[in-house]
Amino acid sequence: MSQPPIPLVTRRNFIKNTGRLATVSAFAGVTLPLVHAAGSDLLQVALIGCGGRGTGAAGQALSTKSGPIKLVAMADVFAPRLTSSLARLSKQFVDQVTVPVEHQFLGLDAYKAAMDVLKPGDIVILATPPAFRWAHFSYAIAKRLHVFMEKPLTVDGPTSQRMLRLGEAAAEKSLKVGVGLMCRHCRGRGELHDRIQQGEIGDLILMRAYRMHGPVGYFASPPKPPGKTDLMYQIERFHSFLWASGGSFSDFYIHNIDECCWMKDAWPVKAQASGGRHFRGDNIDQNFDVYSVEYTFADGAKLFLEGRCMPGCIPDHSSHAQGSKGLAVISEKGHIPSRAAIYRGQNKTPENLLWAFPQPEPNPYQLEWDDLVNAIRQDQPYNEVKRGVEASLVTSMGRMAAHTGQIITYDQMLNCQHEFAPGLDTLSVDSPAPLLPDATGRYPVPQPGIVTTREY
Repeated sequence: MSQPPIPLVTRRNFIKNTGRLATVSAFAGVTLPLVHAAGSDLLQVALIGCGGRGTGAAGQALSTKSGPIKLVAMADVFAPRLTSSLARLSKQFVDQVTVPVEHQFLGLDAYKAAMDVLKPGDIVILATPPAFRWAHFSYAIAKRLHVFMEKPLTVDGPTSQRMLRLGEAAAEKSLKVGVGLMCRHCRGRGELHDRIQQGEIGDLILMRAYRMHGPVGYFASPPKPPGKTDLMYQIERFHSFLWASGGSFSDFYIHNIDECCWMKDAWPVKAQASGGRHFRGDNIDQNFDVYSVEYTFADGAKLFLEGRCMPGCIPDHSSHAQGSKGLAVISEKGHIPSRAAIYRGQNKTPENLLWAFPQPEPNPYQLEWDDLVNAIRQDQPYNEVKRGVEASLVTSMGRMAAHTGQIITYDQMLNCQHEFAPGLDTLSVDSPAPLLPDATGRYPVPQPGIVTTREY
């Protein structure tokens, strides 16, 4: 798919101008409303990307209660992941998983075959590494499928602009699109947002977000073993490579950033940051071990993000909002439950507690699916693409600030011409990887203050 040149745009004029930007020709044509698949009550689901999060999303889809729903096709690049995911889902949802061998697809183009099993109005889950999101979303729109996409949606400026255009194309076709920023569906955070906007903690001045723990996922990667191509190694260990996922920064920190920006009802306009690598041994990934970001909003309010992936250090996974009259807990110990609360003053002590969301809380991972499927069945407007792209872009803005050592604005990130993986939709298993090693087998890493106009 040949992409048109990307014009200079700003945060304010992007949506105003988006109708004049080039769109994918396959999306032109008549808009047809879709309630659900083929006019029947049954919704069929295809899973593209059978790792842990994709398997979890499929399980939540099959756990919705608004009508019959079945998993009928699966696709992945790696056979063991598909096999493991299918076994787990088949055991848990005996009567809702019907994925015969001929509907199990492997390879970089397997997503097309899996979506081809579905009928217009069915649902596809896109849970591969984020770099592939725009290409897979393009095909889903052409097939007139409703979509659930995991976060982040984008990892750089060019794909952010592309995904915004695709979101508009999906809306024109009345397709429903959910994005895996499940904290936005949390009822506790939702009530806290309303209370903050009503002034219960006074003027919102400062927010603090922390995700600090030991190495998880594919945060770090040793040298590539023999017998595996760079491309397959990087896709398999996608957290380690900026082109595939935005690295640990985008994949790990987007939820904390997004939930804080929700409480502010705004996106920051600029970021400055620092970070570094420690005790790396022979690891060849592109990640920093620590990140510290200061986001600034248009009114001067701040969001400070602290990220760390190092063993033996004190863990913290929480977000807080501080106002002129009080303190709010946005999340306390991870994504669920939020334990959202408001305290008098700035000290989080029992005697200062003014409000707390009742426990136990509904699971937002399930709520996001309940909300999406209800919108599909009732044919209600539902498109989270714009917000998902904005959250992804703001996350990338902080990451680029740390990796370059420069102040990065929202508009600079949106218009940055460095596309990490151009031509990604044409990749085959024999293609060279978007990131190539040097003669020693090491990949380029960010060099703040030295490489300042791109991240590597």
